[in-house]
Amino acid sequence: MFSLNSLLIALGGVSAVLAAPTAELDRRSMVVTASTTGTYNGYYYSNYVESGTDTLTLDTASYKLAWTTAAEDVVAGVGWSTGAARTITYTGSISASGDSLIALYGWFTNPLVEYYIIDSYGTYNPGSAGTHLGTVTSDGGTYDIYETTRTNAPSIQGTATFHQYLSVRQSNRVGGTITTANHFNAWKSLGLTLGTYNYQIMATEGYQSAGNSQITITGSSQ
Repeated sequence: MFSLNSLLIALGGVSAVLAAPTAELDRRSMVVTASTTGTYNGYYYSNYVESGTDTLTLDTASYKLAWTTAAEDVVAGVGWSTGAARTITYTGSISASGDSLIALYGWFTNPLVEYYIIDSYGTYNPGSAGTHLGTVTSDGGTYDIYETTRTNAPSIQGTATFHQYLSVRQSNRVGGTITTANHFNAWKSLGLTLGTYNYQIMATEGYQSAGNSQITITGSSQ
């Protein structure tokens, strides 16, 4: 900081010229490597790292994520600080050595619920440990609906016991449209309780694997 300030003072009026490219670079991308949440260029982001490391590079409505084999569990993405029954379109790609997924991911409170609308998964179907409740057809595919309970697990309210709701697409894809209202209505019709919206993101999750992904939200409406 000292040397930069000295340089700007010495250059005088030239400093304004030098500052402009730096501000533009900062606007385009930001790198996050620790568990944190925040906003960047108008979008909410969340980066959760249970152990190990990851690198989340944020841009407007998009991100690149890279994680390592040391990672026990990594969940990261961009979206909104308050969820809604949005219709979301996105593009992207993923390459991973083991368990991983691409999903619309979020939380409800009162009651506390973690939810996933999963478009793609790797070596393990994340719904298989839960109870299969039915299916819903949406956006050109059929999703299996599962419910499970997490006991003394990490949550947005600290360590807690809570339900998970999952819609898992039967045929993997990365990119397309997710009409969340179709899933929320199907969950409610099966007796699942939806609470107050907390955050909602297009997420990548990696579990005991290494990989990278790139996701861009290209449109949303509600």
